[in-house]
Amino acid sequence: MITWMQRHKKYLIVTIWISTIAFVGAGFVGWGQYSYGDKAGAIAKVGEVEITVGDLQKSYSNLYAQYNQMFQGSFDEEKAKSFGLKAQAMQFLTQQALILNLAASYDLEVNDEEIVQDLQSKDYFFKNGSFDKNTYKDVLSQNNLSVKDYEESLKKELLIKKTLALLQVSANENELKIADTVLNIADKLEYKILTPQMISVDVSDEMLKAYWEKSKQNFMSEVAYELKYIKQGKISKEPTQEELTTHYNENRENFKDPEGKILEFETAKAKVIEDIISKESKKEALKSYIAYKKGETAGMDIKNITISQSNNPFNADVLEIISKLSKESAFSKPILVGDDYYTFELVTIIPAHEKSFEDAKAEALPLYVAEQKREKLSMLAKNSFATFSGNVTDFITATDYNALTELNNNQANEFLSTLFTSKDKNGYITLEDESIVMYKILEQKLLNKTNTDQNNPIVKIKGNLFNEGLIKNLQNRYKTEIFMEGL
Repeated sequence: MITWMQRHKKYLIVTIWISTIAFVGAGFVGWGQYSYGDKAGAIAKVGEVEITVGDLQKSYSNLYAQYNQMFQGSFDEEKAKSFGLKAQAMQFLTQQALILNLAASYDLEVNDEEIVQDLQSKDYFFKNGSFDKNTYKDVLSQNNLSVKDYEESLKKELLIKKTLALLQVSANENELKIADTVLNIADKLEYKILTPQMISVDVSDEMLKAYWEKSKQNFMSEVAYELKYIKQGKISKEPTQEELTTHYNENRENFKDPEGKILEFETAKAKVIEDIISKESKKEALKSYIAYKKGETAGMDIKNITISQSNNPFNADVLEIISKLSKESAFSKPILVGDDYYTFELVTIIPAHEKSFEDAKAEALPLYVAEQKREKLSMLAKNSFATFSGNVTDFITATDYNALTELNNNQANEFLSTLFTSKDKNGYITLEDESIVMYKILEQKLLNKTNTDQNNPIVKIKGNLFNEGLIKNLQNRYKTEIFMEGL
């Protein structure tokens, strides 16, 4: 599944890029700390539309929740990095901003009545079968969203939908007739599925070692980093009343309730104390960093550690920062991990090297088994597809996946979509899960069905092509500026 999604993530983006609001109930997911350069108010600007770090966090959280749902709860930060989730989130936002610029050029707007109507259609805000204002506020509060921010995001989403509705793609009569012809081609098939589970593999050390010998360059140790580090924990401090009042007055905009209203001092006091302590802790960490870098280490508790990708007691962001250190620039600025700040000094880099057979054995075994099963299964199909006996279907079209009872729905859909674009009367098709379906087309005929549905596949194809063209056109019309490093 991961391999398929990585190959097709471009198309996953296209199918869900309209939505601007993070999943309610999904929680909030961040990706670490970054430097935002000089443009403090925005990390990007597309035409006249600015994109903030908050927008990016919400977009990332939304994407993370959707992938996590696809992976049935097993999606994590490592997979997020491999999918380039931060870049995908930014792509979402820039595409949305392009449409919002287009909407502005048409003088399109979304009024309060449209927002209320949409809110009252969302069942996660319901109580006793209807929209409930208190439930609405509670759900947003639980997801760290203010009413103001949520409704602003909803307004953007509705405006994007309204704009795209004006550009809706349809199919003409001739195109629908072409689709009818394609969709009404029906084949009577004989088929048989071969699965990797049918193949046994010799996993003796002798066979495994031969596989390792020819591919030992693929079994490398991880790059490791010998480090020294100091830690600055959260400081213990009781701010004075004057410090609290001053900090509150200077940062009032940071202390708001779920509806976006600024909290009174007494209500915000606990958050003000936490904010002061956090800033003081960071200040102390920076002082220690400067002293450590200068070699003024008296009284410091300097510890040693070696870390790599699989042996990392911190997090992926720390490893990414460490990997960019060098002899010329050996010190990292303080990095927040949990409640503590860490300053690292690179001692040496231990480069990757080829693993011995014993060290590589556990890693090589599943790859060897998969390769052997793949090769043997392919050979079995090649030697059998002309003479096999299997299940015979009635006349089926490219959409009749339920008729292939020996295949699950995913396998059947994949098989049929490939079969009906093939010119071969008999042969075999390898699926994403590495199963193989052998087939013979016994008979073929044209059904007499008429399809005038605008949800016809040809409409979807035209719609996808139109959307791609629209985005390219808007990218040429509206300038995109990125102010955030790493995007």
